Amino acid sequence: MKRQILIKNLENAGFYLLRHGGGHDIYTNGNIQLVVPRHKELNEITAKQIIKKAGI
Repeated sequence: MKRQILIKNLENAGFYLLRHGGGHDIYTNGNIQLVVPRHKELNEITAKQIIKKAGI
């Protein structure tokens, strides 16, 4: 999955960028914090885990 598609889905679900990490970004909705790697393409398993944690 492309990183930009995942980020759009997170932002549509109410998440926003909290801060930049070393090789990843932290997104939050106020309750849940998600770590999103900074790669153009994300592994399918990683993308599914992030989506599951977000509750989308």
